[in-house]
Amino acid sequence: MFKIRVLVTALALISSISVASAWKALPTVAPAPANNPTTEEKVELGKMLYHDPRLSSTGTVSCASCHNTQLGGEDNRPNSMGVNGQTGGRSAPTVWNAAFNTVQFWDGRAASLEEQAAGPVTNPIEMGMKSWDDVVARLQTIDGYKLAFEQVFGKDAISKDNATKAIAAYERTLITPNSAYDKYVAGDKSALTAQQVRGMDTVQELGCTACHSGPAFNGPGLFQKFPAHSNASFAEKHHFKDDKGLAEVSKKPDDEHLWKVPTLRNIALTAPYFHNGAVKTLDEAVTIMAKLQLDKDLSKEQLADIVAFLNSLTGEFPKQKMPVLPATLGATFN
Repeated sequence: MFKIRVLVTALALISSISVASAWKALPTVAPAPANNPTTEEKVELGKMLYHDPRLSSTGTVSCASCHNTQLGGEDNRPNSMGVNGQTGGRSAPTVWNAAFNTVQFWDGRAASLEEQAAGPVTNPIEMGMKSWDDVVARLQTIDGYKLAFEQVFGKDAISKDNATKAIAAYERTLITPNSAYDKYVAGDKSALTAQQVRGMDTVQELGCTACHSGPAFNGPGLFQKFPAHSNASFAEKHHFKDDKGLAEVSKKPDDEHLWKVPTLRNIALTAPYFHNGAVKTLDEAVTIMAKLQLDKDLSKEQLADIVAFLNSLTGEFPKQKMPVLPATLGATFN
């Protein structure tokens, strides 16, 4: 089930990568699978479902509660809060540019946005529905949803499969191109400051792009061991090894502490950092990554330059008109 591809690249090879091949602008359109083509009507239905708290057992938690598209695509909490005030053990990853991930969730257990969309709804801590059958039954009582599903998928079309397809179609529109970095690699050499250019060179020279490569800075579908190097003070302070990553799902010892490589896009907006949200600032996150992944101690100048470059990865957020949700007339679910 799990096809683990851990990139092991010598830093000497990284230093030989040309800027032309290493630096790419973010595409403005995400590819859709053949069985779920993107249409305007499907995206609108997905937007409604994504923002509707009635997909949760308490009617209080929607996808947007933890992955807020009015912010950085997550909730700026160390651990997201689900139904009845429960919190999980991981920090919500951003939904912005998630369409460019090869796998989804921190542990990469979902192979697609459609598969990912199905999980939180029935997770007892997150949205708390007992089953997707219960979700479907609830949606079938709402006339507005019956009409919306029919317009997209045909008559009597409310189902788990179609609901997750619609949510995934909406998420594929959540792209943030045209950052200062994108403008720079497209030819506008005034788009980055001198410090940001130094930071760009530094992340390549140090080997950061061994994992954080490609237009989304998330690698070509890689898993990476974290931490790769030991440091007692960091481990004790931030509890990075308490969660075994992919092994929590696969139950395989070889998968312990393997994680999906997260995107660096919009990273300035998504504090706190790491899978457990244990690090509050971007400066500290960069320092920790250099030490635990590359066994490097950064100078103050290197740190400042890298953080400046990471700030250049904040893109332009598409204007969104929030949906009017179909009404539940004269009744409540709770």
